[in-house]
Amino acid sequence: MLTSHRSISRRALLGAAALLPLTGCASEPAPSARSPESAPPTTPTTPTTTSAAVKRHEALVELERKYDARLGLYAVATGTGATIAHRADERFAFCSTFKGLAAAAVLHRNPLSYLDTVVTYAEGDLMKSSVITRQHVGTGMTIRQVCDAAVRHSDGTAGNLLLRELGGPEGLTAYTRTLGDTVTRADRVEPHLTSAVPDDPRDTTSPRAIGSDYRRIVLGDALPPEKRDFLRDLLERNATQAGTRRVRAGVPQGWRVADKTGTGDYGTVNDIAVVWPPDAAPLVIAAMSSKATADAGYDQALLAEAAAYAVATLA
Repeated sequence: MLTSHRSISRRALLGAAALLPLTGCASEPAPSARSPESAPPTTPTTPTTTSAAVKRHEALVELERKYDARLGLYAVATGTGATIAHRADERFAFCSTFKGLAAAAVLHRNPLSYLDTVVTYAEGDLMKSSVITRQHVGTGMTIRQVCDAAVRHSDGTAGNLLLRELGGPEGLTAYTRTLGDTVTRADRVEPHLTSAVPDDPRDTTSPRAIGSDYRRIVLGDALPPEKRDFLRDLLERNATQAGTRRVRAGVPQGWRVADKTGTGDYGTVNDIAVVWPPDAAPLVIAAMSSKATADAGYDQALLAEAAAYAVATLA
């Protein structure tokens, strides 16, 4: 269910950024016509180390202490190339953030008309998260509907149907390689890929890798314009409750956001987003987190505060 974004003024965001090192804290209008942005280089440039960069790092460390969590953040201002990277190359379980990539992969492999193809599944394919697919067991769903259920509602069965279209998790891994991503690996299907066991490399990525992937599929030329627009529209109309409490909660009201969240065991909360300030080039914000115990609680505000810090620093 969509709710309104938390209103945060730019002045408040900049004030939060100034305080973060000391305190540990730091509607989507119709898309306007934009030219596709060229894809980023395969090997990102390492930011120059400055005293400001050190302060940014310490601010994110303070957020980790505040929430007793491991936080990975990769954020880039696409207009200037300015970057924030904190644990940006460490592995995190991607959980449901894979669904945006899986939809992109299916779009990449097929003509747009394929969206009208009907696929079927059985009662035994359903799970707790199958909020949309549960309603259509008898009739099946079009690929268009499956993409909508997977991306906008994070329906687990819909995600698995997209993986089935790709020949299994290995098909998703293969697609990420075409994006220049040598890090992301998909090994299992829902719900098993949400186990997020520490040091288990299965079904993991890094904030830099998946953030760069989303930059390519949402802003770059990985998909032709009509397919890119279809996917971006789904991401902008994210209907999950988690979507309202993570990156979207950390950016000023009225900014466009296209994002995909993911949630798993070990307190895993993720959000991969492209954010459009009203008068500047978009930001890419990939925020991922985990905790030490399997039944740890979910601190969605951790990602909202990390996103607010990224916006105050880069926008």
